[in-house]
Amino acid sequence: MSNLFSGINARFRGTSTRAPGQNRSPTSTSQPSSPSDGPQGTQAGQVSSSSAPRIPPLPTSPPLAQNIGVDDANGNVSNGEDILNSYHLPRPLPLWLNSSYAKHIVKGNFMTLSARPKTVEQAEWIAHQVVEHYRNLWNFVRVIHEKDEDNSTICNPSTCPRMSAGANHSFTWLNARREPVELPAYEYITLMQRWISGKIDDVSIFPTDSNGVSFAHNPSITTTPLSQLTSPGDRDWVGKRSGFPENFVEVCQIIFRQMFRVYAHLYWAHFIDPFYHLNLEKQLNSCFSHFVLTACALDMLKPQELEPMQPLIDLWAANGTFPPGSKAYDYANHRAGERLVQLSSSA
Repeated sequence: MSNLFSGINARFRGTSTRAPGQNRSPTSTSQPSSPSDGPQGTQAGQVSSSSAPRIPPLPTSPPLAQNIGVDDANGNVSNGEDILNSYHLPRPLPLWLNSSYAKHIVKGNFMTLSARPKTVEQAEWIAHQVVEHYRNLWNFVRVIHEKDEDNSTICNPSTCPRMSAGANHSFTWLNARREPVELPAYEYITLMQRWISGKIDDVSIFPTDSNGVSFAHNPSITTTPLSQLTSPGDRDWVGKRSGFPENFVEVCQIIFRQMFRVYAHLYWAHFIDPFYHLNLEKQLNSCFSHFVLTACALDMLKPQELEPMQPLIDLWAANGTFPPGSKAYDYANHRAGERLVQLSSSA
């Protein structure tokens, strides 16, 4: 994915994305609604940069995509239109739910990028994915935070007064008293960037000593962790042999969850301005689909955490972006995705 951003700087540095006559005009657009709290979308963030904070647990109810397949007393299966209506999407639908604008800059099976090599230890692979996806995401964040000639940014307290993903999902930050507070999206993303960078740079969480790197054991020989073979009574966790802390997976899950929230905000609030206007929508789609496949494959995101972007996940499962057998494909509602493909064809 490293070659996706070679032209980004040339596209937006020194050029206002709002300059008249330079913006492409999509065939249909939708204005994102004002952010508002919702019982399914309001989730707590983090503020501490010195320790991995604990987030209140999410509801244990089934994910949205699996909870709306049967909707009446007779057990009749919902059709695609009914499922889309249950998502409470704005009409007209957001541009990124049209197949013509949900395309990618690269072709092929993204699972080949997400699959862990057999000899790479699990925690080493998770750490690698965290760093790579963080780097990819912040190339896009730089675009919405780049200052125009009038010293303004596309994402600012006026345009994005809350960290939201449409009208049904908004996200709060935990202040020093562990209280959830609403912040403008610009401030939320800036704080989160600082928090994630602090974790990645912390060698006690992401160790950098090459002498501590270990290799994955051969499952054809034994499925028992090597640490358990040498010290059967000791506690074991992912990455222990490579020097990763016991809470490493938990920290990475929080990082992936926060990065997902940024992607959701980019789609709901900024897909047209600036990404579509700068011809960067395919790059955004490529990085986000790769991100979702990886996060699901590594169990970094739970199905219910995908709800802000569930319709796009449905669409990508229906059009073949997410291959059968991947967890992202399994988490999708295929009837909703097929309906979105039909709507795109008739538009």
